[in-house]
Amino acid sequence: MIAIIDYGMGNLHSVSKAVERLGYEAVITADPAVIAAADGAILPGVGAFGDAMDNLRETGMDAVTKAYAASGKPLLGICLGMQLLFSQSEEHGINEGLSLLPGKVIRFQGDYKVPHMGWNKLGFEQSESPLFKGLDEGHVYFVHSYHAKPEQASDLLATTDYNQQVTAIVGRGNVYGMQFHPEKSGELGMQLLGNFLALAGSPVKS
Repeated sequence: MIAIIDYGMGNLHSVSKAVERLGYEAVITADPAVIAAADGAILPGVGAFGDAMDNLRETGMDAVTKAYAASGKPLLGICLGMQLLFSQSEEHGINEGLSLLPGKVIRFQGDYKVPHMGWNKLGFEQSESPLFKGLDEGHVYFVHSYHAKPEQASDLLATTDYNQQVTAIVGRGNVYGMQFHPEKSGELGMQLLGNFLALAGSPVKS
């Protein structure tokens, strides 16, 4: 079973439906016991970093998410959910994150369109990652005004180019993040999500 962590922000149902399409049981939940028992967990997110962290703290999902990461079972942050994995963000002032990955989330700066919006090609920086098993580099869909800057190069699994190198996928141990929405990124997005889910076990149905 895959737990979609519900803290009041995120495309919960689109993520849940994508997990089910890939053959896994999904449950949208804020129950710590259900999350702790899950084979894998997903932290979605849409909106502002500070608001999301406030919601996580108010619901207790910050501690639950950290405990899940410490369990060694696979955890995936999607879009804002990926940014929340980092130490802090400068969105609307400095806000502390979950600190599961060292690094900061900063705004795009330059004479180009913000937000970064559209289909961009991924470049696999760590091709041996299990997320990339059997896959070729291809395009996924981005919509974001802030981007993560990991402190450790080894945490950077894939990048894209938008007037600079932009963090697209991160990972350390059992903790992963995707800046784009894999469930809205065509075949490659679903394949990446499927490879993450495979870390949690086999599908419950064909």
